[in-house]
Amino acid sequence: MATGKRKDYYATLGVARSAKRAAIRKAYRHLARRLHPDVNPGDSAAEARFKEVQEAYDVLSDDKKREFYNRHGFYSDQARSSAPGGGRGGFGFDGFDFNNFPGQAGSGPDLGSMFESVFGGRRKHGQSGDPRPGEDIEYRIEVGFNEAIHGTTARLSIDRQDRCSSCGGSGSPPASPPRQCTQCGGTGKAQTAMGNMRFNVPCPACGGEGISRTPCRPCGGEGRLSVKASVEARIPPGTGENSRLRLPGKGNAGVRGAAAGDLYIIAHLGKHPFFKRKGFDIYIELPITPAEAILGAKIEVPTINGAAFLRIPPATNSGKTFRVRERGVKDPRSGKRGDQFVKISIVVPRISDEATKDLMRQYATQNPQNPREAILEAC
Repeated sequence: MATGKRKDYYATLGVARSAKRAAIRKAYRHLARRLHPDVNPGDSAAEARFKEVQEAYDVLSDDKKREFYNRHGFYSDQARSSAPGGGRGGFGFDGFDFNNFPGQAGSGPDLGSMFESVFGGRRKHGQSGDPRPGEDIEYRIEVGFNEAIHGTTARLSIDRQDRCSSCGGSGSPPASPPRQCTQCGGTGKAQTAMGNMRFNVPCPACGGEGISRTPCRPCGGEGRLSVKASVEARIPPGTGENSRLRLPGKGNAGVRGAAAGDLYIIAHLGKHPFFKRKGFDIYIELPITPAEAILGAKIEVPTINGAAFLRIPPATNSGKTFRVRERGVKDPRSGKRGDQFVKISIVVPRISDEATKDLMRQYATQNPQNPREAILEAC
């Protein structure tokens, strides 16, 4: 791996900077299972996120790489090998030490703090002219047991960033055209020096764009505002627990005409009083009478798609499980249905009349088998 781009690996894994290795490994495994391409086939956003998680774990799980990252704010194999001491200590260029840069201790150079120390202030948020894609949004919803199997449409209320109607997303009022930046003369660059080192940096007044803009008052120059949006989401048949449903372009609006992010709906399935679902198979426990268990019977079995009939053979014991083929959930990818598994439980009725009791006494006399005999002998 070799990247000099500044990334917050701790935020990528969702752990604190002080997190121990075990916590980092646990966070990585959780995210890797959720974002793995096999779990999200055809989802390019999940695949990109999976690669980011892998990159972050590769650095933070290695003590030397993590030390370098904590010191400089980024990690690069090339930079680490060329740094004094193989990555230990600060970068020294003609008396210039990044470790003495303004910023949070141990987090590497803070370019915003550098601009503040050189130019006497930071550039206001949202005034940069660079387009920026909108962020993705994750939204968890509960889907009913039957709705997840047969499909449904959900109406959601989402908090998102939408394009500002006052400026059309440009960040500047239409009546205030952009002007050439007076501080950099339209070049978008500024020069500064620290120690014996001189270098060019983006102009802090215009963010390197070379022009200055009057910020839109409602959105403060951001080009977008927080809104409560109503979104209609189609829940496809066969939706499973923690399924990620992608709605392209329904995430946060992009900045200055950039594409909007996506909305990811995470489905949590509700429960059913009798059915249980495992993948595309359905499970149910069904009671039968002693007579049906002894003599055998043809019984009606409820399924998610209406009733079916199951033949119970004579001398069926409690706990016996039967398979009813292709009575489960339809796999939306293959089109095949799962099966339904029926577990039998024998329900013994309470007998109050003497005539029935006499019949049971006759049965016990004529059938003296002891079902506990093998256990008693073994013990």
